[in-house]
This record gives sequence, C-alpha cells and structure tokens, in this order.
Amino acid sequence: MYNFRIGTIRALIERHFRVVIIAPWDEFSLRLRELGCEVYDIKMDNKGSSPLADVKTFLAYRKMYRTLRPDLALHFTIKPNIYGALAARSVGLHCVNMVSGIGTAFIRESWLTRIVEQLYKLSQSWPHKVFFQNMDDLGMFVERRLVPAEKVERVPGSGVNLTQFVAAPPANNPALVFLLIARMLRDKGVMEFVEAARLVKARHPQVRFQLLGQLGVANRTAILCEQVEGWVAEGVVEYLGETDNVAPYIANADCIVLPSYREGISRILLEASAMARPIVATDVTGCREVVDDGETGYLCKVKDPVDLADKLERMLSLSCEQRAEMGRKGREKMQHEFDEQIVIRRYLEVIDEIVRQEKRSCEPVNS
Repeated sequence: MYNFRIGTIRALIERHFRVVIIAPWDEFSLRLRELGCEVYDIKMDNKGSSPLADVKTFLAYRKMYRTLRPDLALHFTIKPNIYGALAARSVGLHCVNMVSGIGTAFIRESWLTRIVEQLYKLSQSWPHKVFFQNMDDLGMFVERRLVPAEKVERVPGSGVNLTQFVAAPPANNPALVFLLIARMLRDKGVMEFVEAARLVKARHPQVRFQLLGQLGVANRTAILCEQVEGWVAEGVVEYLGETDNVAPYIANADCIVLPSYREGISRILLEASAMARPIVATDVTGCREVVDDGETGYLCKVKDPVDLADKLERMLSLSCEQRAEMGRKGREKMQHEFDEQIVIRRYLEVIDEIVRQEKRSCEPVNS
C-alpha cells in the first residue's frame, strides 16, 4: 500500500476524504498513519490456499465494512479483489478493483486455477469498475468471462512518480553492473539471471551482477536463503539485501534486468526507466509494455538464460553514450505513457461517477 498506492492515497487525503487502510500490519502501517490514514490490521494468508483461512478473510472484511461503514472500497491484489468484493457485496458497499497481475495460479495452470476462476466469476460482477494494468490480462479475464466486459478498463499500471524518480547521470562504474530488483522468487526469473550471469562472466569476468529484494517470501516459488548464499560464495552474484528505497541502487547500476515470467506492469521497470536506465527484460506481459525493444532496452525469451545472456552481452557491446540514449528514451516513454497522475486522475473520475450515481438514486421521483 505504501510503496505502490501512496500517490492515490495522498490524492484522496488532499480531497478531504477519510482514508482507511485495511491490510496486514507491518512496518509501513505507522507511516500511513503519519500521512493521516486510519489503519486497521486484518489477518490474511497472502499466498496460502486454505479454504478455511480464506473464509476467515471474507468474514474479517465483512465485519470491518459493517463496523466502519465506508462509502467506497478500493481493492488491490488477488485476495482483497475477491474476498473484499464479496464482503462489499454482502453489505451493499460500492467498490473498485485493481487487477495488478494474475498470480502464480494462472502462470502454472492447475486445479487451483479452476477454483480461482470460479471465485473471480462470483466476485467481479459487483465492483463498479475493474482496472487492469495490461491488455493481455484484461482480454483473458473477459474471454474467460471472469468479469463483465462493460466493467473493465486498462490503466498504465500503478504509474510512476516522475518527481520522485528522476533521470540519473550514468553510473560510470569501472565494470558494468547489471541489477535485478525483485522478491527472490523463481517466477521473477532469478534462476535464469544467475545462469546468464555465469555465461556472461565466463567471457567477461569483470562484469558484476547484483540481486536486490526480499528473501524468505511466503510464496510457492520462493528461493531459499541458502541458495542465494551459495551463489554469493560462488562469486556469480552479489546480494544487496532488501530496501524500501530502490532509487540509489538504480542510480548505481548501469542496466536493470527483470527476466520475469509475467507481470501486471512491472513497477521496477517503470522506476528504472524514469531514472533513465536501459532495461533487459523478458518479452512477456507486463514487461514488453514498458520496454521498446532495441530503443529503451532489449527483450529476451522467457525462461531462456542463453538468450538472456545474449541480450546482456548486446548491452555490454554498447558505448556509454548509446546506453545513455536508451535511458533517455525510456524516461520520455514514462513521461508520455506511465505518469502516476494518469492513474490517480482516473481513480478520482471513477469516484466522482459513483458519487453522482448515488446522488441520482437519492433524488425524489416527481409524481
């Protein structure tokens, strides 16, 4: 909520809305309170698939909605989108959903995929609007009839704050630095990044490869701490830990890499492009929308460390000026297509639509 939705939250506060955050409590909860939000803890098994735990999540949402009596709920990520929307429907509460990515259940289709599809069908007829971050996800949901076509709309991800993430001068490292920023998950392409690093370092031993992001994530594709420690001991990558401020790390890198299997719209690629860094990413949904292949970076095949290594070596072959030009074009793309204000403005417009709709429903009927 703090890292990805802070612009929308501030815009709502500036318009004098009472803003209530319902999310599992963590170190960012106090920061949200300092902004002027009310923050309520909710117990949620973010990545689990226990039916009992999910029923408890639904009941927790319904209890909070009955107690707090909000006028509108904004839901983000899969479980709030489903169980928050079902709870909103049970108490007659308007809501707006944001599908920021389809998750592991759709990347690896299984029995769980069928269950999630049914839950989406059950829950997504209620929201006033369902935003998607890319057209592939939107098209898939409409084609599978998981959400009514008249309710869907595409927005450019969460957008990027162009005043916070500004163009940085070239890093001028003695040896080129490739940086992957993500939670340490197999679905983020971390394994392919490490294997590509081995291939590239065999020919260019001075090149550095860095990982930045959370270890020990509650996810079925999480990479173990011991595995990362082994890579570091091998000398193939450097692990930088995790941070709530990626900007200095982006500025210190020459190229940002994300070999993800699928994204909604990658926030890291938006931030890196806003800071004028060239990109190497997979040619998949959520990455290809951000990177113009050959212009702002390179796209590689998914789950293919050999092709990834080839694209990294192409980046190595460029002059500093050529990489800087890629970065400049990436920044321009962010200004034209992915400014955070585009997303915020659309949220405010939808809220105004709901307010007008409510006013019309309350007007007396002339006899």
